[in-house]
Amino acid sequence: MLQNKLITKNIILASGSPRRHELFKELGVNFTIKVKEVEETYNTNLKKEEITNYLCKLKAASFTNEISENDIIVTADTIVWHNNKALEKPKNASEAIEMLQGLSGKKHTVYSSICIKTKNNETLISDKTNVYFKQLTLNEIEYYVENYKPYDKAGAYGIQEWIGLIGVTKIEGSYFNVMGLPVHKLYEELIKI
Repeated sequence: MLQNKLITKNIILASGSPRRHELFKELGVNFTIKVKEVEETYNTNLKKEEITNYLCKLKAASFTNEISENDIIVTADTIVWHNNKALEKPKNASEAIEMLQGLSGKKHTVYSSICIKTKNNETLISDKTNVYFKQLTLNEIEYYVENYKPYDKAGAYGIQEWIGLIGVTKIEGSYFNVMGLPVHKLYEELIKI
């Protein structure tokens, strides 16, 4: 099992996301959380998973000078890609409402990337999931934003929350990828270490 293979390793999840913490716990491996402030800016020429790949590597690079032999650093990044642009975290309620109105009744794609960094190696993996929303009413959107305050979520929603329960009609790909961590791919990479 994965737990036995990683027993001598010090896994550090470099993410403040409660969803990623929960998914990591479900994997059944021991880990610690260490978040570093990194300015998440990128070249506007980057598209789709190029953005999440770049940001993951940027976050991992902040640990370069402090990785010991037994450390495994895991960083992650997620964006919602819609109308040929990245939807990141909304700054306020009106931005969240605007984002959800844009996603309403349409398909969008969620890209997540993971960077796994050890003292001598770095592995980058990414995944994508297509998500389809029903036509959401303004009342539904406002209710969700007011009650769930999705300001820490790319695209202004969490698929595991109320809006996902009532609004998502179909997904193509990994559900957990939409939550921000393609756990199936992470598991495969960790087994190799």
